[in-house]
Amino acid sequence: MRKSPWVMLLFIIVGGLLGGVLGEILRVMAPQGAIQSIFATALTPGINPPLTLDLVLFKLTLGFTFKMNLLSILGIFLGVYLYKLV
Repeated sequence: MRKSPWVMLLFIIVGGLLGGVLGEILRVMAPQGAIQSIFATALTPGINPPLTLDLVLFKLTLGFTFKMNLLSILGIFLGVYLYKLV
């Protein structure tokens, strides 16, 4: 049976989202210390500030930011693993 790359992308996105949500919950609920600093510290690559192109007639603004913590990365790997399992 042939697997679709769209299904893999869906598994990756859902795994990353679930890991990100769990990381945010852990950031709020965990006491200050090593666990919170390891799992809740986020890396935010992206375009900051957004790129703005003003052409008088219209203004175009482009930008994006990913907020990734350790649990969202683990969720992505779990999504890939589950995709290969299915």
